[in-house]
Amino acid sequence: MTIPASMDKTQPMIFRILFLLIVLVAAANAGEAEGEMVFIPADEFVFGSDLEDNAALAKDYGLSKPLYLDEHPRSNIVLKAYYLDKYEVTFEQYRDFVIARNFWVPGVWKRTGYLLNKEILQTADLETLRRMAVEVFNIGRDTRHLSQTQLLDAIEKMQRQQDRLPVSEVSWNDASKYCSWAGKRLPSETEWEKAARDSSGQEYPWGNEWSTGKANIGAGKDLGVVSVGQFEAGKSLYGIYDMAGNVMEWVSDWYQPYPGSTYQSKDFGEKFKVVRGGGWGGVGHYALKHFYRAAYRFYLAPDSRFNDLGFRCAKDAE
Repeated sequence: MTIPASMDKTQPMIFRILFLLIVLVAAANAGEAEGEMVFIPADEFVFGSDLEDNAALAKDYGLSKPLYLDEHPRSNIVLKAYYLDKYEVTFEQYRDFVIARNFWVPGVWKRTGYLLNKEILQTADLETLRRMAVEVFNIGRDTRHLSQTQLLDAIEKMQRQQDRLPVSEVSWNDASKYCSWAGKRLPSETEWEKAARDSSGQEYPWGNEWSTGKANIGAGKDLGVVSVGQFEAGKSLYGIYDMAGNVMEWVSDWYQPYPGSTYQSKDFGEKFKVVRGGGWGGVGHYALKHFYRAAYRFYLAPDSRFNDLGFRCAKDAE
């Protein structure tokens, strides 16, 4: 795994040593974690929309692009059958990839010490371990009188609570490489939208009525995200979780106009990749229900990495 130059200069020696030891200690336990997938049958579904921003909401909220226009025209599409991950890719799944491929560590893990297991942490002296338990792992206890064993147990407990969080701060290339390593691929826009809307073309993964209690749009605490699959009432009709909220999700496509569209944008072309699903950031206008519609399109430079940006994988049906 690569240690950024900034860490080499600014982080204490113990952190540099611990991160460099991760691959050696954990490589023997690395494995490919595909996770559960849901079969999406080959049938016709409603793709895109013909909605219009008659209330001029985009102008009122100062949005970077018009509402709805890049979703035009609404059409009926038939896709081949495929599989889609039931959950967003988690810390635990991505960890195995990072270790197996000696890959970049997501920034969030450097802040939380997620990869620092017992074998590595027990090499630290007691005072350093106590400091890390507070500053890095935030165990929520007075560490002054805790033994090494007690500290290690408390830290491990905090780490296991992170296993089911959706990984974030990964670029499009990072996500694509993970899916390939796992024997999968990133879903296309059409595949993602079909899984979120069902064949009927509903507005949200759970139906046509907005509900703040069916998606993580600010329910998370320190990291913003919550464990995947926590919003049972918000799953799609195919049984797929967190297709609205938690983290936005990379898909395979460049940001392009749909076939038959008359809308023009300077951002169309092979410059930006599409992201879907809306992230957890529940502040300001980003909490608007519009951003969690299953047909909503957003786009980012492929090398973007944000704390509410993750992914899930797809796979062709045999």
